[in-house]
Amino acid sequence: MVEYDLPSKLLSHLSIAAEHVRSHDFVHIFSHHDADGVAAGSILACMLQRLDIEYQVSFVPVLDDDVLSMMRDSYSECILMSDIGASYLDQFESLEKDVIVLDHHKSDKVEGSGIVYINPHNYDIDGMTSGCGSTLAFLLAVTIDERNWDLVKYAFGGLAGDRQLINGLTGLNTYLGEGAQERGLVTVMDGSLIPIGTLSQSLYISTEPYIRGVGGSSVGTKAFLEEAGIDQTKDFLDLTDDEKHRLSSMIAVKLLDQGVSIQTLEETARTRYILKDMGMDAETLSDLLNACGREKMGGIGVGICLGNKDSLAYARELNYNSKKDLIEATVELDKMKVTPMEHIQFFDSTASGFTGMLCSIVMHFIGDPEKPTIGINYGTDGKAKASARGSWEQLDKGIDLSVAMREASESVGGQGGGHRIASGANFPSFRGQEFLKNLDEIIGKQLVTGAK
Repeated sequence: MVEYDLPSKLLSHLSIAAEHVRSHDFVHIFSHHDADGVAAGSILACMLQRLDIEYQVSFVPVLDDDVLSMMRDSYSECILMSDIGASYLDQFESLEKDVIVLDHHKSDKVEGSGIVYINPHNYDIDGMTSGCGSTLAFLLAVTIDERNWDLVKYAFGGLAGDRQLINGLTGLNTYLGEGAQERGLVTVMDGSLIPIGTLSQSLYISTEPYIRGVGGSSVGTKAFLEEAGIDQTKDFLDLTDDEKHRLSSMIAVKLLDQGVSIQTLEETARTRYILKDMGMDAETLSDLLNACGREKMGGIGVGICLGNKDSLAYARELNYNSKKDLIEATVELDKMKVTPMEHIQFFDSTASGFTGMLCSIVMHFIGDPEKPTIGINYGTDGKAKASARGSWEQLDKGIDLSVAMREASESVGGQGGGHRIASGANFPSFRGQEFLKNLDEIIGKQLVTGAK
């Protein structure tokens, strides 16, 4: 029996949003292009298809004035946003449409009249850890029809993508977890440092954990498995308990030698959530959806959630190629090293484009664990996009990347925000060094304030 009670105010807002959706015969969904956004947009697409309501889905890297113009020009009189929207709340009234925003990012904006705005933070729930875009999309889907509970497995792909499974299920996600397990839709498996899949391949392309000398090296992977006395053609699920213990211990030793923190080891070996009838865990689904979004093929992600086998096969191919490119970019960055400043560390991701993903890898497996990591991609259009990643220890010291990225980007004519532990920003490329200088100073001030 599900024991977690959803806030009554949230239930009321979900009911209002459901009424708005049902009143239209065509809905235009706008969602972020990361794993959480693709999962959320796909859940909403499935919900609308089951309602026999026509829909269009647009996956976007960022909500900006160009996307706002797309919303304004849309033929739909109902705009349904997931995993985006909080930063533009004060501008949606001008669209003169029904607007529903399902976002979990903090914002100081106030919604205009008639906007249905649902955000965990509005109900004293942390949107960084306890409810993401796909959480809210799923809750809207089951508000509309309880039979949509089968879509919860796709929500878990979004939770994994936004790293909300790392420290267990909390807040709104508890409701999803209890309900999914009660219905037999999701099962729980003990975590491990060993990546899931055929060992020769999974260790080679693994970036969580990224094992220096093993990841991205077929020779290193083979030698590592030979040292462990384990057949490289074996799958993780086929390992004996003794083999799992031996291989996990060897991985832990290598990671500790490369400077990885104990907390990162514990986070990497987190509990896994197995998705019924999909033959994969939530992390794997997250990788597939993220690959679709990165390659501007979010529609393939929607196809997966609609049960299309060809979409799933294509997504697997996209994901393998994407992870292969990512491990190559990781190895190259590991050789080049990140650039340290007094309070932050940064790198240029323009060549690879894997800004946010490399940020996470550097933060946990390559860089200085004491300093937030910043990645900057300088676009050909004169605009730069930056990602920032921190750690729980840094947050305990007073660091808030959402505030820091917003203030630093606004100081150079840009905009930014997100979560305390993970945030983003955009600004004119020619002001990149000024942005970094200002950001370093802001983080420094946060550390001084947090230490008091």
